[in-house]
Amino acid sequence: MFLTISTTGTPERPATDLGYLLHKHPEKAQAFSTSYGKAHVLYPEADAERCTAALLLEVDAVALVRRGKGKGRGGAPDAALAQYVNDRPYAASSLLAVALSGVFSSAMRGVCNARPERAAQPLPLRIEVPALPARGGPDLVRRLFEPLGWTVTAEPVALDSEFPEWGDSRYVRLVLESEALTLAEALRHLYVLLPVLDDAKHYWVASDEVDKLLRAGEGWLPDHPEQHLITNRYLSRRWSLTREARERLELVRLAEADDSEVEEIDNAVEAETEAEEKPTPLAVQRRDAITAALQESGAARVLDLGCGQGQLVQALLKDPRFTEIVGVDVSMRALTIASRRLKLDRMGERQASRVKLFQSSLAYTDNRLKGYDAAVLSEVIEHLDLPRLPALEYAVFGAARPRTVLVTTPNVEYNVRWESLPAGHVRHGDHRFEWTREEFRTWAGAVAERHGYGVEFAPVGPDDPEVGPPTQMAVFTIRSSNEKEAKAA
Repeated sequence: MFLTISTTGTPERPATDLGYLLHKHPEKAQAFSTSYGKAHVLYPEADAERCTAALLLEVDAVALVRRGKGKGRGGAPDAALAQYVNDRPYAASSLLAVALSGVFSSAMRGVCNARPERAAQPLPLRIEVPALPARGGPDLVRRLFEPLGWTVTAEPVALDSEFPEWGDSRYVRLVLESEALTLAEALRHLYVLLPVLDDAKHYWVASDEVDKLLRAGEGWLPDHPEQHLITNRYLSRRWSLTREARERLELVRLAEADDSEVEEIDNAVEAETEAEEKPTPLAVQRRDAITAALQESGAARVLDLGCGQGQLVQALLKDPRFTEIVGVDVSMRALTIASRRLKLDRMGERQASRVKLFQSSLAYTDNRLKGYDAAVLSEVIEHLDLPRLPALEYAVFGAARPRTVLVTTPNVEYNVRWESLPAGHVRHGDHRFEWTREEFRTWAGAVAERHGYGVEFAPVGPDDPEVGPPTQMAVFTIRSSNEKEAKAA
């Protein structure tokens, strides 16, 4: 990836002041390590009349694949298309934007102790990016940069110059020119808009990306006509983050219009007023109830059968009493998401030795499930057709036979308390059935009787006196030989 920044000067204000502003000496070629390769800064030309600084990013394609979406959360979305060989490492993207902020961090903040007056002044700037992916074409490039004071040249790159009839690629050669912007403003524009035009990021977008966007967008993003598109793409279309960014940008805009501080605008609630306590989500209450029941059982080695995206496995890993936690699911996609959630590729060796994920169907016996202290079937049985329940029952209670089995399932009687749930509908489109408390107890009692378990029941969530709790839980405990003999007698 390649980018050049050029400026012109006079004998009184030489163009080589660019070296001071970038904190990189024009007579040196410097290299900086990044997570995905090496960034080089060099000056193809440097004299009083004209100075050009070039940023060259050498991408390590192997590191890009290893740290991509195949392992961990985030990653280059297109790297998986051709693994080690593709055009992505050679076109400007979020990789270049991150390198830009890392190599020129002081310049991006407008800090220059050697030439503070030059850092605060507009410069005649010319920025060129030879290969820039532009999802939206040259028109979108102009819509993003022209409102910021740039003269924009966005030339489409042909798919193949030998065959012009093939048309243009989605890449453009970008040239930006301006005499009204400071170097810091220019760098911040690039930092935000390069990944926006690419419409992709090579890393997982977390909540701190909102702060990065607002810092880099200070002074120009609140009033940009394409603000919604910029925030949406920069935050990888994560709705909650995009909403937060827009709300904070609107506060900034209102504060600027009122010539006041944001804190003065956003003062509807006193700072010392306690925030209204939000109810604990049912999914969290369910995980807490399961964890407490497992702790009470004394289990150390636990199976999470139908682990889905790994939320329960993640919760159990926080408790050192659980020395081995195994997540099992029939869906490889769910297991991949669980692996990313758990950050297995970055987990320490000691912690990683406590967790395993593997694919298996609960409709069949699997010898790998034998020998564990406890098994959890959390919101699983209702996803099976009723004729398949006996197969699951035998695989878990008959073949695997853990000492303790926890089963949770929705209580259909409670559905009348969900205001947003139409009458007669189940809670999830994939639910094959939802049982009443009596139906669940009848099924659980029969399973316990057939396989030598005792069973007790516990509510999960608020226990409504009329319709019961939203989730019902059965705790199966295997009977000892003495208990079996007493039962038979």
